[in-house]
Amino acid sequence: MDKPNIRAYLAWIAICIIWGTTYLFIRIGVETIPPMLFAGFRWLVAGIILITILRLSGKQFPKKEDLIHIAIIGIALLGFGNGLVVVGEQWIESGLAALLITTVPFWMVGVESFLPKGPKLNWMVISGLIIGSLGVGLIFGGDLKYIFETKYLIGVLSILGAVLSWSLGSVYSKYKKVSVHPLMSASVQMLIVGSLQIILGTVLGEFVGLHFTQSGVISLAYLIVMGSIFGYGSYIYAIEHLPLSLVSTYAYVNPIIALVLGWIFLDEQLNVFILLASVVIIAGVVLVKIGSNKRTLLKRF
Repeated sequence: MDKPNIRAYLAWIAICIIWGTTYLFIRIGVETIPPMLFAGFRWLVAGIILITILRLSGKQFPKKEDLIHIAIIGIALLGFGNGLVVVGEQWIESGLAALLITTVPFWMVGVESFLPKGPKLNWMVISGLIIGSLGVGLIFGGDLKYIFETKYLIGVLSILGAVLSWSLGSVYSKYKKVSVHPLMSASVQMLIVGSLQIILGTVLGEFVGLHFTQSGVISLAYLIVMGSIFGYGSYIYAIEHLPLSLVSTYAYVNPIIALVLGWIFLDEQLNVFILLASVVIIAGVVLVKIGSNKRTLLKRF
């Protein structure tokens, strides 16, 4: 295995662990900092720091023809993919948000299957999608009374919207290559999206409700350094050098970490339905991954 691949696998491991912790810090942060400003500050500051480091190390800015693709990827992954998570976590628990994000591999596989040259679905992938869908249904087995509450429903739909947008952005970035260092691409995405989110937050009047507390600032700092610069940079690097089907398996580990941290620090519930749903969804994801690997091998031969 060559050095670039070793770095790519290390980046993938970092994603699996670090992104599982970000749900806790988002949940804490949005208690005192409005969602769009919270997300905007995170990405703008992270983008400025990262692009400064990259320029000092001699990395070049993207070419003009690459900027449109970089902007599309950033808006899909960060603007909607992450932005809707921040919105959703105002009203639902961090562990539940992470568990819903677990379905990302299902959506990625589905999106790719609709591409003209994309791999087609096989029986194992379809079985995994069905099982995963049943698992999502189990999540709400113990909370059916909340489904009809407006804020709870908005929270759930926001997370599902984030899942779809993140999947679209990931597939797009896989097929639309840009001739720039992946971390430079990530930093430009952060600058674009962070600026847009702060503008949106200003239009929505969020500065009126802005209150910086110690917990809010610590959460924001953690998300800037670990979740954004290190975590997102690792994700961009990983999907550039590893199969998309492998990279998306970070969803196996993230919800477990998020559920445990939410239970320990935020007193979030861990009922039988949540635990059973976790097992069923992960089983579905495993089937999708195995099926995806098989269809990739068949396509090669």
